[in-house]
Amino acid sequence: MQKIYIFGAHSRAQTLAVYLESLYPEMRVEAFLYDNEEQNPEKIGEVPVFSVDFLADEHRELSTECPVYIGTRGIYHGRITGTLRKMGFEEMIPVTPELDRRLRNTYLEKYFASVGREFLKIDMLEEAEGFGDKKEGHTAGRIYVVQSALDKPLEQEYKLADYERVIQAGAGLTDVRLYPGVLTDDAGENISAKNRQYCELTAMYWLWKHAGEDIVGLVHYRRHFILPDNWVQVMEDCGIDVILPTPLHVAPSVAENYKNRHDAADWELMMRYMKEHSPEDYQEAEEFFEGNLYSPCNMFIMRRHVLDEFCEWLFPVLEAVEAYSGQKEDCYQNRYPGFLSERLMTFYFEKNRNKYKLVYADKNFCM
Repeated sequence: MQKIYIFGAHSRAQTLAVYLESLYPEMRVEAFLYDNEEQNPEKIGEVPVFSVDFLADEHRELSTECPVYIGTRGIYHGRITGTLRKMGFEEMIPVTPELDRRLRNTYLEKYFASVGREFLKIDMLEEAEGFGDKKEGHTAGRIYVVQSALDKPLEQEYKLADYERVIQAGAGLTDVRLYPGVLTDDAGENISAKNRQYCELTAMYWLWKHAGEDIVGLVHYRRHFILPDNWVQVMEDCGIDVILPTPLHVAPSVAENYKNRHDAADWELMMRYMKEHSPEDYQEAEEFFEGNLYSPCNMFIMRRHVLDEFCEWLFPVLEAVEAYSGQKEDCYQNRYPGFLSERLMTFYFEKNRNKYKLVYADKNFCM
């Protein structure tokens, strides 16, 4: 049995532990470590969680010959590596976006196979049997890149792909424009003024009401799909209706993970609305949200009619919760419609998986 430690004690670290122990049964997480002042659990499952200061104060020693996986945001990796070196560790594995993608995809392949389903990603389909029988026609596809006037500039310039176009979200709340002539979400029918709560969903709403392309996508200025150059053609040739981000595993379940990180009352209001207005959805949702997978970030690529059908289902649910919950003083928690919609989007396409052909795509992160 190979003993390992994981530095970090929150969602990223817990997800990392699931990936590693599932893919490498010979591995066992001995402890989670942290060096911050955040509220951290005493245990994750049966595994202890230790502060490095506590270990020093109590003169407790760890097995420094064991590897340590660093399961935190990348901006902390350098500092944490220095801390671990001082503690005597020599083998440290920072979980980079590339390593996270590799672990996640391998885990998902194993998981989907275990439930008798195929884990399909768009970058696999060019190798699929029958691909290449090109259809005639000129399908229009556009991916809109959401950005707001409050977003911090990227440290490194990102060049938009030919199929990407910026849309300024929350434009109805400010006179500032990202640049002259930028597309904004406050023209025509819109909910731009709700951007502080609805986040990128104000841009989604605008696209629902106004976008004219056959295939419509939404990403963030820091997060973009990793796609083959001919992704529109692949969608056409393979009959794909929807592309969502590669799912993320969260613990202890999608529902409990949300309630642990956000206001549980909003979740309960959402479920109550579904129970009262769509009992069939409610029963399926209860079961689905007891699982562990969802596609984060409200990113998508959909055929035009699929976007219409999804938005017609989604926004009444969010508006019902908003009518009860209103505004929250905490700016982060005030974004609850956006947080709920990530889970709702995943559920909607799971419950309709026999209606729409869905595949996944990885995403990058721009610093």
